Amino acid sequence: MFGNIGATELIIILVLALIIFGPGKLPEVGKAIGRSIREFKRAQSGLDEDDEQGGAKLPPKDGAQPGDRPEK
Repeated sequence: MFGNIGATELIIILVLALIIFGPGKLPEVGKAIGRSIREFKRAQSGLDEDDEQGGAKLPPKDGAQPGDRPEK
């Protein structure tokens, strides 16, 4: 998706960010984005661990509850 971003495009994005947020807010925005990415990765790895351990069992789509006996 972002594999084709070159130096020119990156410079344009940085200049636009500087114009929009200003030099004072830019470090704060960068920190917030970094925290968000870290939190997303942490949550994603937690989901992966749940999958490996079996995770929560979802009820069947037909409305039956776990432990219900099948009708004969």
